[in-house]
Amino acid sequence: MDFSVIKILFIFICFVHPEAKALIYPQDLITHDSVFDFPSLTPSFPTSSSPIFRPPTSPLVPALFIIGDSSVDCGTNNFLGTFARADRLPYGRDFDTHQPTGRFCNGRIPVDYLALRLGLPFVPSYLGQAGSIEEMVLGVNYASAGAGIIFSSGSELGQHISLAQQIEQVTDTVQQFIMNIGEDATTDLISSSLFYISIGSNDYIHYYLLNASNVQTVYLPWSFNQFLAQTIKQEIKNLYNDKVRKVVVMGLAPIGCAPYYLWLYSSKNGECVKNINDMILEFNFAVRYMVSELNEELVDATIIFCDAFEGSMDIIQNHNRYGFNVTDEACCGLGEYKGWIMCVSPEMACNNASSHIWWDQFHPTDAVNAILADNVWSSLHTPMCYPMNLQEMLAQSTI
Repeated sequence: MDFSVIKILFIFICFVHPEAKALIYPQDLITHDSVFDFPSLTPSFPTSSSPIFRPPTSPLVPALFIIGDSSVDCGTNNFLGTFARADRLPYGRDFDTHQPTGRFCNGRIPVDYLALRLGLPFVPSYLGQAGSIEEMVLGVNYASAGAGIIFSSGSELGQHISLAQQIEQVTDTVQQFIMNIGEDATTDLISSSLFYISIGSNDYIHYYLLNASNVQTVYLPWSFNQFLAQTIKQEIKNLYNDKVRKVVVMGLAPIGCAPYYLWLYSSKNGECVKNINDMILEFNFAVRYMVSELNEELVDATIIFCDAFEGSMDIIQNHNRYGFNVTDEACCGLGEYKGWIMCVSPEMACNNASSHIWWDQFHPTDAVNAILADNVWSSLHTPMCYPMNLQEMLAQSTI
């Protein structure tokens, strides 16, 4: 797809919809040497409009820290100069506030549901919270839409914060904790908290499948998958050095079933694109094996791998059982399968997103996110986490 078309449409919508927000460029980003190199941003921005809900139950962990891409971005990209933004309706229309927050969904994302399971408030974005220690000790969301494991993945969309940069932001946060509450208290906090990693789709969507930098001539799919898995492994080791001990690593969803690729490959009867899904299956296999290696190598660490492909395919194949009537067409978009043009206007959206599996070109609906979160938490609908689910991981840590 020619992304210049997306950019033109995005700019057009900004003019014809006066309620659409202008791009926000924090001064730190404007004056930096490179628009893409800003790993150590200190959160000093106005408080996000994303609400912080405080469940009445006692938290099962002190905090939830989130690293990733648009699958878990809750507002980071609202503060960046990028076309990968979800800060206007119809995004967020079915969220608790019925307003866009930066989540790439009609409602909640998986980590929202998991936060409630853990007895924690919804986690604010690193750039969207006010920078108070009282708020940050309950968790921070570093995820940035368009980000990838590879630094330049998604760069054609504009600014984003890559995996390595997010890990550096975690280190900055840890240093802030040490300066405010002391080293021992920080070690206790970080080692007892949960870290959730969901990233990798953009390394295919915006890098490998576009053959950026002629990557396909350098790496066959299996070699590329191994490279990505080993890169994640090193970053988890970096987190371990910051005293992180509890980690959930999410595998990738079947992006070969996403409406964008159904449109691009002229799918017949909504059939998923096999060669893309095969690459995702290989990636998930490599990451699952990598996680098993880390569990042997890292003393006192517990890392689980949750296969979003497995969980998503269960939903697609058993959609009637889950109450989904539309499995291939996005709720919001234009073109065949509503996969040609991204969701940029309320008029483009369906009336009832809960009957759809896909919200837009690439992202699932709130209803799907709730099911996947239930599976991560307790394997409620189908087992997809290895060697255990999150509930079992936390129960084990209390023994």
